[in-house]
Amino acid sequence: MRRVAVFVAVGLLFALGLAFFVSPYASSKPDGLNKVAAEHGFDSVVKDRPADGSPLAGYGVDGVHDSKLSKGLSGVIGVALTFAIGYGVLTVVRLSRRRRTASA
Repeated sequence: MRRVAVFVAVGLLFALGLAFFVSPYASSKPDGLNKVAAEHGFDSVVKDRPADGSPLAGYGVDGVHDSKLSKGLSGVIGVALTFAIGYGVLTVVRLSRRRRTASA
């Protein structure tokens, strides 16, 4: 079990490092979906999304004026939230298995 914890911790640190140091250099060109929308002329009908006004909209952090730092922090927050949600789901699955095993 200890090896798994070390593996997860190293993986998380690696992902956080990549998110902080590499994400500021990501391409600013449109992704595939946006490119196809522009090529076929329906990119002008895009509606506002509820997340447009959120603190992490546009792959940046509101209030941080350095764009590289803002993107790096946004990446770190995204990795941390993804890890936390995954860990929470895994914990719920483990607990339900233990309860099922104990009641059997």
